[in-house]
Amino acid sequence: MAISKTLTLIAILLVLVPLNDSFSSSSDEDLLPELINLRSQSPTGVIHLSDHLLRRILSAKSPRPFSFLIFFDAKQLHSKPELSLPTLKNEFSLLSSSFLANNPDNNKIFYFTIEFGDSQASFALFGVNSLPHLRLIPPSATDLKKDSIQMDGSDLARLAESMAEFVEAKTKLTVGPIHRPPMISKKQIAVIIAAGLVLSPFLVKRVLSGGTLLHDKHVWMAGSIFVYFFSVSGAMHNIIRKMPMFMMDREDPGKLVFFYQGSGMQLGAEGFAVGFLYTIVGLLLAFMTNVLVRLKSRTVQRVVMLFALFVSFWAVKKVIQLDNWKTGYGIHAYWPSGWK
Repeated sequence: MAISKTLTLIAILLVLVPLNDSFSSSSDEDLLPELINLRSQSPTGVIHLSDHLLRRILSAKSPRPFSFLIFFDAKQLHSKPELSLPTLKNEFSLLSSSFLANNPDNNKIFYFTIEFGDSQASFALFGVNSLPHLRLIPPSATDLKKDSIQMDGSDLARLAESMAEFVEAKTKLTVGPIHRPPMISKKQIAVIIAAGLVLSPFLVKRVLSGGTLLHDKHVWMAGSIFVYFFSVSGAMHNIIRKMPMFMMDREDPGKLVFFYQGSGMQLGAEGFAVGFLYTIVGLLLAFMTNVLVRLKSRTVQRVVMLFALFVSFWAVKKVIQLDNWKTGYGIHAYWPSGWK
């Protein structure tokens, strides 16, 4: 999404043109109460930033009594799944609402979203030519390109939590915990409980009569393997934080990244790979302790056990190498080129 030089000139002219509307007639002292009022009108505390409002903020005397964080959006790009703009926008709103819930009287920072279709001049003023894009404007900022701080796009994969860490690191403010809505609403829980109570007599009768899936040992075996894999792969972490399976490489847009280097986050594919390796070790251990011991041939037992131990050590070694590669703690840590 390129921004032309013409738009840059237009943006500069718009900033330089004297304002003769209601905003220009207001004093700098009116700006903060005005933003507080706009924030109170939003259910999440996020304010829609227009070219008009941006000029009003920039006309205030520096340093301003607040910082502001801007999420740059473009509705025409919402259909591109690799950008995840709708998800990131929701996470940005979650960050704003959580900050207000944790700091109801804090007016040191405001959260804005700006739409490309409505504010192309502002996009040019910031020099934004790609999305997703998140930028913090400190109180003393006068040059929006040089004085503002852009958040690293790769950190956005951690969603609201990484945004909160970015705000806390750059503003020295405390965001507090992120308040995510429950996966199941109270009404849904009530419906599930009611349905369970209605069906409970029939279910109890069926279970007592036998012959159901609950009486099949293979179902329990498959279920236990699934629970084990679900636990060791970090699937719950991926679901709660809505982690993507992979992400686009910033240096090469045509390349996909399945393993993220850094201890701050874990992609879905990475978790599944680790879960698969752990599951191999668990299944081999269960096989050796429950099946292999029943074989009469000592030779077969030894051969199979050596093979199982070799595969188990290989799987654990891969997990350790991945951990060293992500954290950098290992002295001779490396990650095989075939896994990149």
